[in-house]
Formats: sequence, structure tokens, C-alpha cells
Amino acid sequence: MTGKQIFDDWPERYDRWFDTPLGKAVLRHESELILDMLRPGRGELILDAGSGTGIFTRKFLAWGADVMGLDISYAMLRRAAVKNAVFARRVVTADMEHLPFGDCAFDKTVSVTALEFIADAGRAVAELFRVTKRGGVIVVATLNSLSPWALRRRENARHDSESVFNRVIFRSPAELLAAAPVAGICRTAVHFAKDDNPAELDRIEREGQGSETGALVAARWEKR
Repeated sequence: MTGKQIFDDWPERYDRWFDTPLGKAVLRHESELILDMLRPGRGELILDAGSGTGIFTRKFLAWGADVMGLDISYAMLRRAAVKNAVFARRVVTADMEHLPFGDCAFDKTVSVTALEFIADAGRAVAELFRVTKRGGVIVVATLNSLSPWALRRRENARHDSESVFNRVIFRSPAELLAAAPVAGICRTAVHFAKDDNPAELDRIEREGQGSETGALVAARWEKR
């Protein structure tokens, strides 16, 4: 099964998970991290590479940015368009390693939970740098290899040959930063565990801030 086929089978299941109590908590904390690092500005043209069903894209739009969504899966983008008509006019099906845009086309670029499906992280990040204007910001978030979530997902995947996590490349904060040619900063989010008390998730998250073990690791670079 190709990466494209994997994603084509995902749209409804992907969205349903974010509608669960745990999924909502994860989305809230991940979104807070991404938005704080990206800071979408009103009227800024932003590329969301690997936008999927638009879970995070909607957050950027809510901040007033003009967002172009890109994904390898047309099925994911079609689902995004159903949930928000804006996507129908601003989406393109393409590979993140070969972006179909000219140099310096966007004010900012962002990619959330797409890099873990790409073997050559450096190539994908280089493409984001290429299409970002000088002075612009690049934010990339992926699954963190240092997180207990990664250990659990690897273990579960060993017993399920169809698990998507058999195809995932988990990366540490240092490995993510090394994908870019310039220095950047890294932060993580989702420090609580899947089976933690729902009433304690916010407290656990606050206490985990500053550590490198959150389930999601995000890097931010500036193009000079």
C-alpha cells in the first residue's frame, strides 16, 4: 500500500479521532503550540503542506491568514472542502518533496504531522524554505521519538501489520532541527498519556512544558 493510498482511507477516521475527548485535548494543546510558533497574520499567504482534512488549517484561517492547503491525498482534501468551502478554492494535490510553487511564493509555511511519512526530511524542509519569502517563518511539527506515545505506538504496531505506525518515522527534536540548514528552535506538546485522568490533562501539560518528551515536536526557523 502506498502512502497516498493510506491517506485516502483515512479522512473520516482521522476526523472522528479528533472528536473524541482525548482527541479534543490533543488538538487543543497541539494547536496552541503551532499557533504560538507560526503566529499567522491577517492577510498573510501561508502554505499548509500536508493539510489533510484541514484540522489545523481552519485554525490558521481563523487568525485571518490566506491559506493554501496541499496534500498528497485528494480524498483528504475533498473532506476538508466539505467541512469548509474555502478549501475548495485553495487546495492542491501534490507531494511535499516536490512543491508545485515558485521560489519565495509564501509569507510563511507550515506542516503538521506530515514529515513522519517522509524518509528524506531534509528535502521536504528544503522545499518549504524554497517557497518561503526571505524574512518568513517555517514551522514543521512531527511525531516525537522521545515521547512515551512513540514507544507505545511502536509496540502496538508490532502486533498489527496494518497499523499506519509501521510506516511512520519518529524523530527527536535534535533530528528535526537538523533537517534545516539554519538554526531554529524546538518545543513539544502533549505530555499527558492516553490513559491519564481527563481532569488532570491540563495540569500535566503545564508541568511538562519545557521538556523534550511531548508527543508532538515542532520546530521553527526564519528564512534570511
